[in-house]
Amino acid sequence: MTMFKLSALCSALISTGIYAAEKPIQKDEQSIETLVITANPIGRSVLESATPVTILGGEALDNSQAATLGETLKGVPGVNSTYFGPVASSPIIRGLDGPRVKILQNGLDTSDASRVGPDHVTTVEASTATQIEVLRGPATLLYGSGAIGGVVNVVDNRLPRERQDDINGEVATSYDSISNEKMLSGDINGGTGNFAFHADGFTRDSDDYEIPDEASDADSDSVGKLENSAIDASGGTVGIGWIGDDVNVAFSYARLDNEYGIPGHEHAHEDEDHDEEEHDEEDHDAEHEEESVFARLKQNRYQSRIDWQNIDGPFTQIHWLNAYTDYEHSEIEDGAIGTTFSNEAKESRLWAKHAPLSGWEGVVGVHFTSSDFSALGEEAFTPSTETKSTALFVLEEKQTGAFLWQLGARFEYTKHQPDNSFFSEEEHDDDDADEEHEEHEEIHFADESFNASSFSAGVVYTLNEKSSLAFNYARSERAPSASEIFSNGLHISTGTFEVGAGFDIELDDDGYELVQSSRSVENEVSNNLDLSYRYQGDTITADVSIFYNDIANYLYEQDTGLDSEQLHGHEEEELEDEHDHEEEVTPVFIFRQQNAVLYGFEAQLDWHLSDNLRVESFADYTRAKLDEAASEDGNRNVPRIPAMRLGMQFHWETDDWHAELGATHYAKQDKFASYETQTDGYTLVSAAMNYYTTVADSDVTVFLKGNNLTDRVARVHSSFLKDVAPLPGRSFVLGARVNF
Repeated sequence: MTMFKLSALCSALISTGIYAAEKPIQKDEQSIETLVITANPIGRSVLESATPVTILGGEALDNSQAATLGETLKGVPGVNSTYFGPVASSPIIRGLDGPRVKILQNGLDTSDASRVGPDHVTTVEASTATQIEVLRGPATLLYGSGAIGGVVNVVDNRLPRERQDDINGEVATSYDSISNEKMLSGDINGGTGNFAFHADGFTRDSDDYEIPDEASDADSDSVGKLENSAIDASGGTVGIGWIGDDVNVAFSYARLDNEYGIPGHEHAHEDEDHDEEEHDEEDHDAEHEEESVFARLKQNRYQSRIDWQNIDGPFTQIHWLNAYTDYEHSEIEDGAIGTTFSNEAKESRLWAKHAPLSGWEGVVGVHFTSSDFSALGEEAFTPSTETKSTALFVLEEKQTGAFLWQLGARFEYTKHQPDNSFFSEEEHDDDDADEEHEEHEEIHFADESFNASSFSAGVVYTLNEKSSLAFNYARSERAPSASEIFSNGLHISTGTFEVGAGFDIELDDDGYELVQSSRSVENEVSNNLDLSYRYQGDTITADVSIFYNDIANYLYEQDTGLDSEQLHGHEEEELEDEHDHEEEVTPVFIFRQQNAVLYGFEAQLDWHLSDNLRVESFADYTRAKLDEAASEDGNRNVPRIPAMRLGMQFHWETDDWHAELGATHYAKQDKFASYETQTDGYTLVSAAMNYYTTVADSDVTVFLKGNNLTDRVARVHSSFLKDVAPLPGRSFVLGARVNF
């Protein structure tokens, strides 16, 4: 994708300041005054937020689109990608990811398995979105303890809220040379009278993607390609709405199907004792294909929204949002399903805006979620768990002169009910069964419940008509997720043996065993400070944010230095019998808790040198350290923290043409955790050109993009597949969009 479109970062940029009318606007920019944060029930704009917010929309979103959400957003300052190859990646916000970052679809959780592991895709689609909102820093007050690191809200028109007098929509198509990817998407909106409807859909099909030759595995049969990285995905949504003067009602249904390869798991047995020369090329290729691992995902999602407005009395508005999600994700190896993850989730949020009280405006609400998550199959690594959460929240704001004060609180109760039969599935008929097996059968977790209280206080101070200062403090608590507590098994896709924080490792001369821990798993408690300075001049926009996040009881996956072969009851012979993986030896990762500190900054500058030429630049940095060493080597670095980035992009526009040239430099990451390795720095160069025209009263954009033009080998430090799956090599994307 193009370097990153700080143009819409202009929107983040403008995460503040006062918009200057004299400033020229290019086609890929947005007027900041129109950028309303839908994730904020009070309806504030990015200019009025005490916490840093970026809204990616319009052409900036179109130009940033990728097959995964993480890759779509990785150009936003403060946001990186987990990058599990091109098939799956989630956003990392200021060094935090997984269950600490909420992924929302129109304000409600996507309820997929992307928070469980980096190999699981998020079930939102950027190609049919109208905007994507990124809230950096804790956003737990509205969305729950899972938003301790931030929120990504993908917004589309599936729940119509405005009357439609005509038919409008968009059709887009593109071809990417790096993987022969063919993408087609479209949406349509219309209505009559009080009735409105929406429909959208997309299809994406790709082959394995190309990587620089020097990054290929020397033993691979496909030099210059990353094997098992193809995608075949499609989805669609229909929505209807009735829009009255005081009451709006909307309902939608969405279907998603996605089948994608999981790189790094083609067990071709090159290291077996027998000589590979004994097999001819055809047999070897067949074996290689047979041993590949891929995932098959399907999801049905229903959403509804009811809005009551212009109410007399203590409340002026009431809004009720609901979602039901039926999700299934299967990991398939050697033609057989190893694990099936499923999740039946229900979510409901009811909130009301109250009449002004002594100058304070705000909302109060209740929030309920229920998740029946199961992981079934020989390769299941976490037990089926039913999780329920109930919360009360309040947000308040008051303007006093140049100060806009913002306060909030949330009180949440979460309960996990694991299926303990997962830990006693093995049957031992031998009366002389090993003692460790007996202990394994005795593992039994009581229901785990957590009370989490979160508070925030912020202020936006307008210094003058061109600059402002924003400060926000948030104390946020996060209830540990079920997988962080109860995991105990081989996660085939990540190639790791995952052990939850509810276990301890006991070593002996013959190896080790896993026993239930006597320690309780505690809430994470984050104390986060944000300070932002924003300047909006006639031709220059600038935004600088610094943050400091002190997290008590921080949960992280620690590489133990052990492997699955040493585990009593899971020796390699057992793995051979069950899964026919003669050489499958996986590292053991265990969840541990201790205090950690994360701090850093984001800085952005947008400078209009003339009506035709402007330059954007940005930098971001996150440093993350544990209070105590995680291993005997004294290393205190938090695992998989992205490196510092610097970027610049030139935009040139005249008449019907828009051109870009940019580069992003990723610094060397030498602050790595135990058992990690240093990641070399690299620079990615990109360019793009758009041509705008009108055909039959429709606006048409034809675009050509070039990515990684120098064909640089680039590895993502935050990726579990860093050494296996580098970023794509040189590619060119040709496409067109039609708006009617």
